[in-house]
Parts: sequence; structure tokens; C-alpha cells
Amino acid sequence: MDGNGRWAKARLLPRVAGHKKGVDAVREIVRACNDLGIPYLTLFAFSSENWRRPAEEVSLLMKLFITVLESEADKMHQHGIRLKVVGDIQAFDARLQALIRSVEEKTAANEQLTLTICANYGGRWDILQAAQAWVKANPDSDCSALTETALEQYLSMAYAPPPDLFIRTGGEERISNFLLWQMAYTELYFTQTYWPEFNRKALERAINSYQSRERRFGRTSEQIQTAST
Repeated sequence: MDGNGRWAKARLLPRVAGHKKGVDAVREIVRACNDLGIPYLTLFAFSSENWRRPAEEVSLLMKLFITVLESEADKMHQHGIRLKVVGDIQAFDARLQALIRSVEEKTAANEQLTLTICANYGGRWDILQAAQAWVKANPDSDCSALTETALEQYLSMAYAPPPDLFIRTGGEERISNFLLWQMAYTELYFTQTYWPEFNRKALERAINSYQSRERRFGRTSEQIQTAST
């Protein structure tokens, strides 16, 4: 969800105004995904590298995170949305950690849409913590016994399938340490639109682009065509 700060700067507003406007975009996209029957939506809200931003902005982002969780928990639950927060949340203050656990527990049984928020998350961290977790669970095993299937069980999003479509707003064309393991065969979509202006129509354009692509997963076009007949 890139471009909040630049959206605000273009309007001579403080960066926090862009982040607040970005929350409105989150609400719209969550509603759209729910309406369209999309079962999983993952938002990269705060990367492990974002701690490098000015301390004041980081503090405001944490307060905004708390405000959104407090105001949206009941709405998510009413609409059948399950919330998951993945990342090293131990770096957050105790109030935010407790709130995250509370909303996750409240919505745990919901099945309409799984909304995952990646917070203090990094793809490299995810792979590393998964490897460490496997070693801890298998202390007597040789590392040569570790397989991709075994490691995947310890990734932070083991509960979800690999993403089909990656959307990055704001004009940047890179993955930026997001779901590095899971995105091996994900279709990439980049747009110049800043996140605060990314709405349902923009989402539908991204989905239409995705639907026009042939996903081969290492196979040839002929194999795909044969399998579909």
C-alpha cells in the first residue's frame, strides 16, 4: 500500500493525513474483496524496514493501527472477516500486542474473508524464523532432512495458499521484502496510483489484468491447453 506520504505531499498536507486517507482505501478494498468472494487479502502495512522512518511518523502509525483495530473489530466480525496479523509483533508495545490478540481471537472462526495484516514483517525474517522453528521442533534431525514442504508449515502464513496476485501502488516496481517465499509464482501488477486513491475500480482493473494472463507454473502453453480440454 504505497504512496500515502506522496499523496499527502502533493496536497500540501502532513504525511499522517495520507496514512489516515489510506485507511479509507483499506476499508473500500476489504469491502470489495468481500463482495467479490475473494477469500484471502493480505496487506503489507508496516515492513521491518519502516522502523527507519522518522520516529514521529512511526509513533503516529502505531497509534493509527490501534485506532483502526478498536474501531473496526466489530465490523469485521459482523461481516465474517477473520483477522490475522503476521510479523514480529513482539517489537510493538504491550497494548497493541494485546489488542491484536484480542481481535484475532474474536474473529478466529470467521470464514468469509481472511484479512492478513503484515506488520513489522519481512520476507527474509519469515524464512529465517521458519527455519529456526523447524530446528526447534526437530532438535535431533539433520538439516539435510529439511524439505520445502516441511519448512512451509512454519512460515507465518502457513494457513493461507500462496498469493495469486501481488498489487503494488505508488509507482514503485519491486517486491520490497514481501512474502519472498510465497510469491515464487505470483502474478505482479504495478500501478502509478497512490494507495489513498486505489479504489474498487482500480482493484477490478488489476483483477482483469490477472485474468488475462496464462499461468503455466513451469509448463508449456500446449500443456495448459491440453489440461483444460
